[in-house]
Amino acid sequence: MDDLRIRPMTTEDLAAAERISDDAFYELDVATHVPGRPRPERRTPERSAAWVARSARFLESDPGGSWVAEDASGVVGFASSARREEVWFLATFAVEPGRQGAGIGAPLLEVAVEYGRDCPRWMLSASDDPRALRRYHRAGLRLHPQMTLTGTVDRSTLPAVSGVREGTPEDREWMDELDRRLRGGPHGPDHDSLADSTSLVVTAERSGYAYARPDHLAVLGARDATAARTLLWECLARSGDRFEIGHVTSANGWAVEIGLDTRLSLSTSGFLGLRGMDPPAPYVHHGALL
Repeated sequence: MDDLRIRPMTTEDLAAAERISDDAFYELDVATHVPGRPRPERRTPERSAAWVARSARFLESDPGGSWVAEDASGVVGFASSARREEVWFLATFAVEPGRQGAGIGAPLLEVAVEYGRDCPRWMLSASDDPRALRRYHRAGLRLHPQMTLTGTVDRSTLPAVSGVREGTPEDREWMDELDRRLRGGPHGPDHDSLADSTSLVVTAERSGYAYARPDHLAVLGARDATAARTLLWECLARSGDRFEIGHVTSANGWAVEIGLDTRLSLSTSGFLGLRGMDPPAPYVHHGALL
């Protein structure tokens, strides 16, 4: 590994990073697939484009947070992270399949963590990869199991919901203030990435918000459990044939209760890594934007 070089990511690296990410996580998803859940699939061209657009925004907002590892063959790994006031989060971290365990991941994670060194709170959403989990543990993060609820929503269980409306960019200011209370920092520029691929619903009294698509919940934050339940019920009412509520921690039992009440199946999937904070609640975090 004498020819390995760690350097800042540039826009020219985005296509290679997206390919590595898709290859690495698809391989891991196949290896850890849980019977009864949908079979892993590679990203569609639309999802790949959204991934690249999101990573390009990180280069604009946090040029010091994204790094690549390269050798004579080209880019073989990368890490993307960002700071949002008091919270640093690791958005994505991957090494090319076949090169994992070869001393590439450790120096990548080291430079990404250094970018967040001055932030009192750290967050990341980890897969079940044991090598990555050991690295996060050594970096001082506490690992909290994540639950996933997935399946076809039993619509006969859905209550009538009121007090919600479509969200607009004008809602972002109060949503960011709510995020400061929940996790220590706003989503700020990450709202654009969320809006690219999901729809926003908010409570009329500005007590919570949710970004979701017909097939999954992306992120939900609320002032209290009552608002959180209302928002999740609304997302379930808008769901398609199948729906997934991922990244649920034990601090958010209200989401588990609703998922089970609507006949979704419960399993565990990965970990929420935290330093300097407890699992946010009522809050269902985004896998990359936390």
